[in-house]
Amino acid sequence: MTAFTIHSIESAPEKSRSNLEKSLKANGIVPNLHAVMAEAPGLLEGYQVLHKLFIESSFNAEELTVVWQTINVEHGCTYCVPAHTGIAHMMKVAPELTEALRNQEPMPTQKLQVLHDTTLLMVRNRGVISQAEMQPFFAAGYSQQQLLEIVLGLAQKVMSNYTNHLAQTPVDQVFEKFAW
Repeated sequence: MTAFTIHSIESAPEKSRSNLEKSLKANGIVPNLHAVMAEAPGLLEGYQVLHKLFIESSFNAEELTVVWQTINVEHGCTYCVPAHTGIAHMMKVAPELTEALRNQEPMPTQKLQVLHDTTLLMVRNRGVISQAEMQPFFAAGYSQQQLLEIVLGLAQKVMSNYTNHLAQTPVDQVFEKFAW
C-alpha cells in the first residue's frame, strides 16, 4: 500500500497552502486530516467550506455533535470520533452525550434521539427515507431546513471519513486521549 503524505504548509501543493495556513490559524495546529487532504486542493477547500457552512447551520452545539458523531461512528472513523470528541468538549457539550454517541447508547433526550435516529436512516439508506420515517423528526420540532442540513453534515463527514479510511490518518496528538 502507498502511504499518504501528511503535508506541512511547505510541502503541500501550492493551491493548498493558504487553506493549511487557515487551519493553523483556526486550530493552532494543522490537523492531520487537513494535511492529508492538502494533496487534493479542491478536497481540502471543499471540506473547509462545508465545515464552515455546517457550523453556521441552525443546529446548536449538541445537535452538531449528534450529527457528526452519529456519522463518524456509523462509518467507523477512528480519526474523526476522537477528533469530534475533543471538539465537542471545546464546544462545552456534556461528556455524557459524547460518550453515549461513541458507545452507541441512547441519547439523553428524546429530541436528540430522534436527530440521531434520523441521521442514521439518512446514512444507512443513502438519503432515501419515507414520509413515515420523517414524521418523528418533524414531530420533535425539527424543520425541513434541518433535515436538509443533515445532508450538509453528511457531505462533510463523507469527505473526512472516507479520506481517513483511505489514508489511515493518524489521530492528532491533542486528540489521542479520546482514542476510539
